[in-house]
Amino acid sequence: MIAPLYTRDILRLAASIPHLEPLADPDGEAELRSPTCGSRMWVAVRLDEHGRVTALSQRVEACAFGQATAALMGQHAINSSREEAASALKGLSAWLAGEREDPGAWPGLATLAPARLYTGRHGAILLPFHTLLAAIDAAS
Repeated sequence: MIAPLYTRDILRLAASIPHLEPLADPDGEAELRSPTCGSRMWVAVRLDEHGRVTALSQRVEACAFGQATAALMGQHAINSSREEAASALKGLSAWLAGEREDPGAWPGLATLAPARLYTGRHGAILLPFHTLLAAIDAAS
């Protein structure tokens, strides 16, 4: 029997994306599109004096995997640094590519395991972290 692509946990995450309300006076914002699947994501952030995220807003137009990743990114982005977000992207990228056994330290990313074999979904999965980093960089 073939396992379903979208598990119950992935669909729950996709339906629970946090920080969807607009952010007034962001320090940085970015909008990116995945060239592999057409998913779009917009992120706005406010940073503290140490460059840590203190507020976040996001808008997501993606498949359930992209939405689930946006939920996981959003759940743990507050109080994170650029370095932590970059490390999460690096670990997730390597895991999706089969170069490591786990997705790294960012909580919950192992939930996305069904997508590892579907490289066409990887762009949507990586997009939330790429967009978060672009928004942080725009604030600098």
